[in-house]
Amino acid sequence: MKEQETYPIHLATALRCARAGSQDGLAVLFEFFHPRLLRYLNVRERGRADDIAADTWISVAAGMASFNGDLGNFSAWLFTITRRRLADHRRTAARRPTFSEPPTEDSGLTASCEDHALDEMGAQAAVDFIVAALSRDQAEVVLLRVLGGLGPAEVAQAMERDEGWVRVNYHRAIGRLRDRLPVSNLV
Repeated sequence: MKEQETYPIHLATALRCARAGSQDGLAVLFEFFHPRLLRYLNVRERGRADDIAADTWISVAAGMASFNGDLGNFSAWLFTITRRRLADHRRTAARRPTFSEPPTEDSGLTASCEDHALDEMGAQAAVDFIVAALSRDQAEVVLLRVLGGLGPAEVAQAMERDEGWVRVNYHRAIGRLRDRLPVSNLV
């Protein structure tokens, strides 16, 4: 039994067009996959997520003509590139520490910014709990499955592991999270 995400039908056409060199096809893929990519990167490297995502998409655009596979393979390929760019960034940052700029105020805030902030804090608290409660590999599997929206086969490809290993670690991680949740949250 293979779990696979179902993608909107227009993405298959966009993928074919992007492989043929169409910027419009790549733009459609970007529009669909970029939010997932940013959610994942914001958890792994919050301050540099946009830069790493940009490097990822540059690599995707450069390698698109040689890519072979369907949307599931593309998703796994995209997150494999992302993980490699993240590792590159961390190696570089370890050699040359930099200071991040303080966040600038966004003039486009709406009246519901409090609701948005509460939603974000809740999601961030959940992610922090996952990262703190699990081993590095288990957290990575859960984050790729949940934030990246990848199926087990795609996570296995992105992490360069066996699909069985991914399934086992995902189920162990879910069990560990369930055991560590306070009883009041299980109602």
